[in-house]
Amino acid sequence: MSFSPDKPQIRTRRVAFVVSDGVTLLDVTGPLEVLHQANQVANTYETVLVSAAGGEVRTASGVALAGTITPAEAGPIDTVVVPGADGLVDRVPEDVLAVTAALSERADRVASVCSGAFVLAASGMLDGRRCTTHWRHAGALARQYPKVTVEPDALHITDGRYVTSAGISAGIDLTLALVEADLGSDVAREVARELVVFMQRSGGQSQFSTAMATPPARSDSLRAIAETVVADPAGDHSLPNLAAAAAVSPRHLTRLFQNEFRTTPARWVERVRLDRARQLLLDGHSITTAARLSGLGSDETLRRAFARHLGTTPTEYRRHFQMT
Repeated sequence: MSFSPDKPQIRTRRVAFVVSDGVTLLDVTGPLEVLHQANQVANTYETVLVSAAGGEVRTASGVALAGTITPAEAGPIDTVVVPGADGLVDRVPEDVLAVTAALSERADRVASVCSGAFVLAASGMLDGRRCTTHWRHAGALARQYPKVTVEPDALHITDGRYVTSAGISAGIDLTLALVEADLGSDVAREVARELVVFMQRSGGQSQFSTAMATPPARSDSLRAIAETVVADPAGDHSLPNLAAAAAVSPRHLTRLFQNEFRTTPARWVERVRLDRARQLLLDGHSITTAARLSGLGSDETLRRAFARHLGTTPTEYRRHFQMT
């Protein structure tokens, strides 16, 4: 990298990763690589892998993490990161709880990736707080820990000194947000460019979109239509136009959508446009601009879509998630 931040060198920050057998490899290596690249810009972070007994830890994918240390050997810690691991949804091991508690007592910030949120919840750290986790586990987290407010449709959330993220790759987004908080947006942006990732997906961005949630169409014509709408939500996607593009009748196209997507063309297009509008709002666009660029058209149409699908207003949505 060839970037020099305007700010002077910031103090060294020690980041401890809580690891145990079965830990998800990318939950550890994704954040580690973000911090490594940040050090190429501003040599700020020291990282350590901490386990109950020290020594070697075997990840869920079979790759071994060597040289882990015990909490007693960890020294001063600024940030604790608890990655996800096999089995945490069903049971949080006592040794993982003990390591996390010991490190968190001396840390300014405690973060989790994916099912690592179950460790923080089991310790009571998230009681009365908002958090997120992998969408697949959000229901289980909410049921097991009713004192915790689980936001299933967010990439990462900050509440006090606790930062939680969704699954796997969202740990990269979380760590970019930590780097931005520590070193500023210019450094975080440079790291994101080096990693060839988006800088940076906002914490409130949905974990999954309508396009991702929709199963691939079996029909070639329907698949082409879906790709066209996702690529340009603001285009003229009226039923007659979509049918003409697919070279079928409007009635037949409606049957295809019902059979394969379990919805109507108009409703599916609206959800794709709503996905785009949500991201536009989080990127800082006004309600009017988000309505226009997403294809929803007017402020009122945008408000109705938010109320119908999300049960909130565009203003409240942006206020809520831009705090995360």
